[in-house]
Amino acid sequence: MLGAAVYEKLADILVNHFQVDRSAISPDATFEDLEMDSLFLVELLLVVEKELGVKVDDDAATPRDTIGRAAEVIAAQADAAAAS
Repeated sequence: MLGAAVYEKLADILVNHFQVDRSAISPDATFEDLEMDSLFLVELLLVVEKELGVKVDDDAATPRDTIGRAAEVIAAQADAAAAS
């Protein structure tokens, strides 16, 4: 799964499931910038798993991580799952 496609899907999830303003979303924005904490990240990863079928470890992202980095981690997990 390409990182750019995952980034777009992640942005869609943030907008549609968590009512984040799309203009606030960028690859360099952190979850802290969006006022989202570690509990939010657990919830986000559950939605990602449901929407994308990708299991991501709860500790794979922190509030200080950027949305772009989270998309890379999710894409890497998807690629690893597809390869196994």
